[in-house]
Amino acid sequence: MTREDLKLSACALAVHDLDKALAFYRDVLGFKVRTETTRHGTRQVSVTPPSQPDTQILLQSSSTNPTVSPTDQNTIADLMTKGLLGYLVFITDNCDSIFEHLEAAGAEVIQEPITRPNNDRDCAFLDPSGNLLRFTQPHWPHKHSEPSRKNPTYAPATATHSDAALRSERHQWTCHPP
Repeated sequence: MTREDLKLSACALAVHDLDKALAFYRDVLGFKVRTETTRHGTRQVSVTPPSQPDTQILLQSSSTNPTVSPTDQNTIADLMTKGLLGYLVFITDNCDSIFEHLEAAGAEVIQEPITRPNNDRDCAFLDPSGNLLRFTQPHWPHKHSEPSRKNPTYAPATATHSDAALRSERHQWTCHPP
């Protein structure tokens, strides 16, 4: 096995209300429900982006999980409220269209579409649980050319965030070209 054989299969997001999260990811973003199970008495749902059916995002509520202590549940809830617990970054062909769609659906806007110094265009929203969702339209050197060892001219921006809450005016999210 080489490192080139590794692919992301699944990731997990903590959510306050599984039904609200499911409605957002399924009905607003158009994700497909892949699995719905109960584990340790806790309902879990995995969704997949239509363009990546092999990549699952597990939506799970820690508040209903009997294996999570009340103290840990409160800590998780506090981090979620501040937008510091989870975030996802999606690649899109049309950042402005995604922005208009999510804004019309009532998603909480964190950043309107902007063009970064490396010519990537992106915007950001919060999901119903406060997880940050960033939508990036990369400016690749050649149309439909993705970064690879054969085409190293594109290097994705790296992202960092401050310890401040990622909501409204206190949102501190910057992207720097490599």
